Amino acid sequence: MTHTVLVTGVSRHIGARVASVLAADPDIDRVIGVDTVPPPSLSGDGGVPAGRTEFVRVDLRGSDIAQVIAAADVDTVIHMSLLSAPPGGGGRTFMKEHNVIGAMQLLGACQRSATIRRVVVRSTTAVYGSSPHDPAVFTEDTEPAEPPGHGYAKDAAEVEGYVRGFARRRRDVTVSTLRFAGFMGCGVDSPLTRYFTQPVLPTMLGFDPRLQFVHEDDAVEVLRRMATEDHPGTFNVAGDGVLLLSQCARRAGLPSLPVPPAVFRSLGDLARRLGLVAFSPEQLRLMRHGRVVDTTRLAAALGWRPKIPTAAAFEEFVRARDLAGGLPAAMTDLLLSAVEQAVERAVNRPANPPPVRR
Repeated sequence: MTHTVLVTGVSRHIGARVASVLAADPDIDRVIGVDTVPPPSLSGDGGVPAGRTEFVRVDLRGSDIAQVIAAADVDTVIHMSLLSAPPGGGGRTFMKEHNVIGAMQLLGACQRSATIRRVVVRSTTAVYGSSPHDPAVFTEDTEPAEPPGHGYAKDAAEVEGYVRGFARRRRDVTVSTLRFAGFMGCGVDSPLTRYFTQPVLPTMLGFDPRLQFVHEDDAVEVLRRMATEDHPGTFNVAGDGVLLLSQCARRAGLPSLPVPPAVFRSLGDLARRLGLVAFSPEQLRLMRHGRVVDTTRLAAALGWRPKIPTAAAFEEFVRARDLAGGLPAAMTDLLLSAVEQAVERAVNRPANPPPVRR
């Protein structure tokens, strides 16, 4: 029986939805949402209805989370607060502290709690990395050929290590780790979805990666089940099927511009500086080598599998963002010309420019 659930990361879309769904469950007595800022529905900005969710402002990097868990007799924790890109006011250091130090503080509080019975942690398939030496399909037991060395993926891998340590120390607690493919749906805003809303899609010349997505409705349903049932272990979560990046571009009706990998990285750096797309190193590798995971373990444990395939999830995103049909031909030609000129300048720029005489 689940009585009191604590959900972290409720200021973001999926976290808010999970809290809302759990709050609507009559078998759950209380839902507490924590974050550094209130979710939109509680701050007057619209968004997912809060329902019975009680919001508590907590920075996971501090010790206050332990007081919240103890005071509310929390028995189930859903940890959703994993940043995939630095927030507007913070850089990589803040993101690292939030992801890793925050998870350590939360798990420490859970370890000291006498009431905790279930912990569910949101992770990502990015922990497998992306390299030319990868297997065709990753299972939960596959070791990455090239483990992620920095960024969001490295943070997630470190968090998973702390989760495994917690599970060994608290064998009386059911611990579930969910490795999600990229979230997709009408309400999702992420570096990946922002990439697909660019007027022109830069792609890596000679590469057409395989991609998987999980629809936000299926992601919320998996989290709901894990919060109310005991399914210990690590599980991949993705919609059935795969899409090539070229197929995504065609379905979105967007022109693509194949460029050499070095130029792709330069364009990613430019987009990040302009605040358009927060390309991280692991996302650049994903757009080169792709990644596909097996979800057999999830289906066997739950007797259920995501209902919306990868292709259907992406198509719903395209319809919601009104991407289908692309841009008017004249605008497309203008944008392509501008990008091609930028690429030509980047390619022809001397590697070591002469020093400036003063």
